[in-house]
Amino acid sequence: MTVSTPGPGERADQELRAALKRVATTLKAAGVSFALAGGYASWARGGPEPVHDADFVLVEEDVPRALQALAHAGLRVEHPPEDWLEKVYDGDALVDLIFRPADRPVTREQLADADELRVDSVLMPVQPATEILASKMLALSEHSCDLARLFPHARALREQVDWPALRREVKQWPFARAFLELCDDLDIPPKEETS
Repeated sequence: MTVSTPGPGERADQELRAALKRVATTLKAAGVSFALAGGYASWARGGPEPVHDADFVLVEEDVPRALQALAHAGLRVEHPPEDWLEKVYDGDALVDLIFRPADRPVTREQLADADELRVDSVLMPVQPATEILASKMLALSEHSCDLARLFPHARALREQVDWPALRREVKQWPFARAFLELCDDLDIPPKEETS
């Protein structure tokens, strides 16, 4: 019998998932409210698996307690120059702790809207699909406008998204409006959701 050794990409996926689970279980044990966000939240709901990092959202006032718990659990904490997130590493696997995505502070109400889902064997709160797409769309800018990376998420989550609410949430951002126009042209939102 031949035993296959995981390749570099598969090892990185396993390391990211292990880091994601370690951060989630540590935050849960510390009583810190959070939600899985970004690419792994999309993955937990049926989207493509990310390859770069894992993202969690939490309210800003809980960040010091979260960092203390994660450092005590043996993760490496780094304070980036950006003023809207903190970074922790489990080995080489990066986890972002985001408290102000796209200049919108995370609120306790947003965290309360998260669904408890089993993510790679660990039960944790996961952002709703509408919020996942809104955050990705509001992150688009003149310097980072790769719409192609958003389409797999929009297609995979289309039945879970509240499209009218998404449109209201991002209507002020021209890049998001352009992406929604393309989604409409490509028949991504269910017909009854297109407005």
